[in-house]
Amino acid sequence: MIFTGYTHMTTRDILIMPGDGIGPEVMAEVERLVSWLNTRISTRFETSRELVGGASYDVHGTPVTEAAMQKALAADAVLFGAVGGPKWASVPYDKRPEAALLRLRKDLGLFANLRPALCFDALKASSTLKPEIVAGLDIMIVRELTGGVYFGEPRGITTLPNGERQAVDTQVYATHEIHRIARVAFELARLRGNKVASAEKHNVMTSGLLWKEEVTKLHAAEYKDVELTHILADNCAMQLVRNPKQFDVIVTDNLFGDILSDEAAQLTGSIGMLPSASLGARDATTGRQRALYEPIHGSAPDIAGQGKANPIAAILSFAMCLRYSFAMKAEAEAIERAVSAVLDQGLRTGDIMQPGMRLIGTNEMGSAILAALQKNA
Repeated sequence: MIFTGYTHMTTRDILIMPGDGIGPEVMAEVERLVSWLNTRISTRFETSRELVGGASYDVHGTPVTEAAMQKALAADAVLFGAVGGPKWASVPYDKRPEAALLRLRKDLGLFANLRPALCFDALKASSTLKPEIVAGLDIMIVRELTGGVYFGEPRGITTLPNGERQAVDTQVYATHEIHRIARVAFELARLRGNKVASAEKHNVMTSGLLWKEEVTKLHAAEYKDVELTHILADNCAMQLVRNPKQFDVIVTDNLFGDILSDEAAQLTGSIGMLPSASLGARDATTGRQRALYEPIHGSAPDIAGQGKANPIAAILSFAMCLRYSFAMKAEAEAIERAVSAVLDQGLRTGDIMQPGMRLIGTNEMGSAILAALQKNA
């Protein structure tokens, strides 16, 4: 299973890559929690920082340096902020800020992207759906992250003999890629509601047909105790806004996972609320597992540097890091309870502001969460 963390180490090495836009602001609040935990627990987090994305391009001419990649490969976990923005819209395609994240995922072998869509009770009125539709929502989307159309070959733009330009992207999946991501979904489901919905487009895509067939085979061979349903990805998108609580774990490919997880995030009221974990395979000998944790929101350049960003997604990403990389379930749950308590107090950043609530900024939200954590320590 991918959920068994380290039990023999006393020091954890964490690489912090704040990135662009609001990335540095929200990661600063995470670093405050890391520093506080270092005073409270026997394990010590050793942190280092590296530029990534546009910030790295401005200094080094590349979105991620080889030195930064080596540190990421050696780290026990990477905490990532956000990358991109209009400032870098005209840089060469292979130098764009987003290329750094794609390389990190690929080189670290981070094939499993876990994106929870959890609606805090205090925010159920913030969703664009009726409160009764989203109240109690708790979905986990498991997205395959290193295959599919984002990495398939051939790809590129060519000029045809008639002068027209033609672009090609290739959707490619092999059996082992499908099995390993489906296995993650089934194992997660066993810890939750024991239901998996597998989303693809087998009716029009041969890669979708292979996906459905291989997930079915794996289920029959190893996971008969888990309820499995198959759903077309477009229907899944519709069902997420119609009746999202019918789902427990959704497993899907890279492209559909990108789309469906963003849709599910918005059901909760704001993408500023939701974390993600990207996990690699666990080494059978050492037990080591590479991992990267990031909020799913973007760099939000329109509010960068203004102290308006919501740091909760980044803070909850750190909680996922504690849970999945370091087996610190109690500490992870303590952070999650602190977030819930602050929301119950009526404190809100602009993205989740509601009538009658108190509007606060990034640093004040981080301070409130830290205070709630300290109160119950």
